[in-house]
Amino acid sequence: MEGRTFKLFPEHPVEGPTGPALICALMDRYHLWVAGRVQGVWFRGACAEQARLLGVSGWASNLPDGRVEVLAQGEDEAVSKLVEWCRHGPPTARVTRVEVHRELPGEALDGFTVR
Repeated sequence: MEGRTFKLFPEHPVEGPTGPALICALMDRYHLWVAGRVQGVWFRGACAEQARLLGVSGWASNLPDGRVEVLAQGEDEAVSKLVEWCRHGPPTARVTRVEVHRELPGEALDGFTVR
């Protein structure tokens, strides 16, 4: 698979027929905090739509300080596209800052939800 980076996560072994095997994944996980006019403008719903279109799992949640927190996990290119989308959001939003933290893929996430 030319042009792709494979990431090995030996700290997450799975049992195979002859013993532990390594998980080899093309997966990224990002935690984002989005600031600006991002609450009351359908940011979370639009983010969920984008994530579903891209095949990204995770969630989006309003924070008491007016920011939106997003957890996104999936294929590296798809997650990168969602992170870029979060930099502007839906037309009604005015994003002023996005704090992005890359993490190791964690628990399996199924779908994308609005919290």
